[in-house]
Amino acid sequence: VAGKRDRDQEREAQHWIETVIGEKFPAGYVYEDCLRDGILLCRLMNRLSPGIVPKINTTGGDYKMMDNINQFQKACIKYGVADVDLFQTTDLWDRKNIALVTTTIFAVGRACYKHPEFRGPYLGPRPAEENRREFTEEQLRAGEGLIGLQAGSNKGATQAGLNFGATRKILLGK
Repeated sequence: VAGKRDRDQEREAQHWIETVIGEKFPAGYVYEDCLRDGILLCRLMNRLSPGIVPKINTTGGDYKMMDNINQFQKACIKYGVADVDLFQTTDLWDRKNIALVTTTIFAVGRACYKHPEFRGPYLGPRPAEENRREFTEEQLRAGEGLIGLQAGSNKGATQAGLNFGATRKILLGK
């Protein structure tokens, strides 16, 4: 799993979170350890959409910290992040799949483009928007007579006369 991790993406995600929430990650800790209790993730969501995480647990046992991660995930869905882009709580808590945690942060960054009240900074590329096109019946019929380039064309060429290697010899009776 560590092989899938992209340290540059992690640094970019960390920088984005620090910029949005207005505070640096604690010094001396690695990326996943700073995110593990879910506090920074909940603060991020509250900065993007005030009040989306009603209560952030800053003290208490492991279950309180895991609850922060669950609240972050629920807030992501409310904010417009697809549930397929979310990591599982154990991916972060047990440090099983930090690459997926980073992917989720990038998905949150992309969801920011859909919220005009958010002025940036953004993380990741702008999501594509629908570009519907209307064609008349005449335009559709005109396209039926054309052979597209994807269909391929050999312009009359055949394989006649091509020989590769020796011919096959069939010996009967042996």
